[in-house]
Amino acid sequence: MKIGIMGFGVVGGGVGELIATNAESIKRRSGEEITVGKILDLRDFPDSQYKCFTKDFQDILNDPEIGVVAEVMGGTKPAYEFTKQLLEAGKSVVTSNKELVAKHGTELLKIAKDNNVNYLFEASVGGGIPIIRPLYTSLAANELTDIYGILNGTTNYILTQMIKEGETFENALKGAQENGYAEKDPTADIEGHDTCRKTAILASLAFGKFVDSDEIPCEGITKVTLEDVEYAAKFGAVIKLLGITSRAENGVYAMVCPAILDSSHPLAGIDDVFNGIMVRGEGLGDVMFYGRGAGALPTASAVLSDIIDTVKHKDKHIRLGWSEGQEGYLLDAKTLPSRFYVRLSKTEAAPETFAKKGYDVITLDGEKYKDEFAVVTPEMTGYEFDKLVSVDGELGGYNVLGKIRLVAE
Repeated sequence: MKIGIMGFGVVGGGVGELIATNAESIKRRSGEEITVGKILDLRDFPDSQYKCFTKDFQDILNDPEIGVVAEVMGGTKPAYEFTKQLLEAGKSVVTSNKELVAKHGTELLKIAKDNNVNYLFEASVGGGIPIIRPLYTSLAANELTDIYGILNGTTNYILTQMIKEGETFENALKGAQENGYAEKDPTADIEGHDTCRKTAILASLAFGKFVDSDEIPCEGITKVTLEDVEYAAKFGAVIKLLGITSRAENGVYAMVCPAILDSSHPLAGIDDVFNGIMVRGEGLGDVMFYGRGAGALPTASAVLSDIIDTVKHKDKHIRLGWSEGQEGYLLDAKTLPSRFYVRLSKTEAAPETFAKKGYDVITLDGEKYKDEFAVVTPEMTGYEFDKLVSVDGELGGYNVLGKIRLVAE
């Protein structure tokens, strides 16, 4: 079968490379030879081994020999319109585009079903980590309850540099950019938007109804300081950016936030650009998925696995997806109970006062920390915590220097 590739950047180039170098094993696994028929990109690639480039989408859409298309363009324009037209024309589409899946996945999955083709997106969440397929196959017999994920390699690298090397956030970000882990504009990563889209896809697939990424509370790591990292270390913990989703009786919870994890937590030791996803289910317990969440060949490998799966099922629609969401299905994450870390300016006798009230108090030695301390609150809802640190709250009279949610194992 001939395939099309839309976008010949890092991932698209990786797909082309894997098809060329692993042709025999791909044929053995898919049952037939897979070759590249057309590659859509506005740029020229005179040194590429492929000579089938086009700048016109119609060349892929109208080619009767192309049965599967890899959409690795990124963004929603023109990827959404192109994908929609391909599915309606009876061509299957596989993608690594988490923004497109999070925003338009419900519609595109329905179009694929209606046209007896497939829309697969293994590479959209964990890059090279297989997570989508296990959720709808290997774990299908289990009632899933929770998913916790380190889903962005850039932010995990930055936090690792802060934890392990004592780098400030600014220096760690600069290092991530110099090493090619962060874009020139890192906003989508460090503000949590990338993690949020992936969390929405996981929540939708795991629990069966669409969860809108735009409605998920989302906080990135830009407010995390080296001081916060050092206080967490004092009580045997680390800070990670997590995407969290949990099933409830009347809906689901989802959030993206920096989280303090005890060093014994399964996700605490996942460092650098690696990602980790912990899935919890009734009767299943905890299952971990770990690996490189980005990069040319890991992500291309996941794209190619979807291509192989689609070729093997070329006359059959693979049941995958979720139903449309409904108002009120995404529950208010601030109603969830948690403990919270708060870093405060010191006033006379303040640490002792909080210790008497049942707070865990953390102090650090050295001139740098002589005018501050940190507390860990008793368990409370997000609303109760907001009131606690408000102007009229118990902590409102102090200068709050930092605050982070604790996530229990």
